[in-house]
Amino acid sequence: MFDPHSVSLMVLERSAYVRFSLLALSSIFFLVDPFAALPTFLAVTDGADTVRRRRMARKASLTAWLFLSAFALGGQYIFRMFGITLPAFEIAGGIILLLIGLDMLEAKRSATQESSGDTVAAASKEDAGIVPLGIPMLAGPGSITSVMVLVGQAQTRWQMVAILASIFITALVCYLVLGNSDKVARVLGDTGIRILVRIMGLLLVALAVQYFVNGMVDLGVITKPS
Repeated sequence: MFDPHSVSLMVLERSAYVRFSLLALSSIFFLVDPFAALPTFLAVTDGADTVRRRRMARKASLTAWLFLSAFALGGQYIFRMFGITLPAFEIAGGIILLLIGLDMLEAKRSATQESSGDTVAAASKEDAGIVPLGIPMLAGPGSITSVMVLVGQAQTRWQMVAILASIFITALVCYLVLGNSDKVARVLGDTGIRILVRIMGLLLVALAVQYFVNGMVDLGVITKPS
């Protein structure tokens, strides 16, 4: 027998899952941001052949995937171990993401993702795929914070699956972008990369403010907007 109420609940559940999945993918991807890492990756791999460049891209992407996945799976334990509440992490995360987003609006890498000496140090290494390309240039404080906040918000197994899938998709895109960095840089050009970084920065600032507002709402400081 047709039950309109059950159908409505099913539609609402699917809609909520889709919204959460899009939030997870966008927030993680914007923070990892392989396009903003392109100039550094090209500088580090200057003079390297295609095989070595793709090997470094694979190591960097794999490192970011494993590192962020570990925080996703252990996020709840970290919260309980240190007695950190979700609202506190949302507010702190909002501040960190805001600082990163403001730097991205100026089309530059944030100091939380890449220090001034990282590129020079990495260029002198035989293989810098794990450090500093994988950590902290891809999997840095911002992306870790975003993953932790999403884990704190996840209430169902499917939401956790969405977070892990978002991390995997982001890592895969990182490999495709960095592994073909010379082609991507040639197609986009410096101007195109700067435009992409600024757009991501704008969206990231909005996401940071939303995290901050969510934290204030969860603490009861302000009421949730209708």
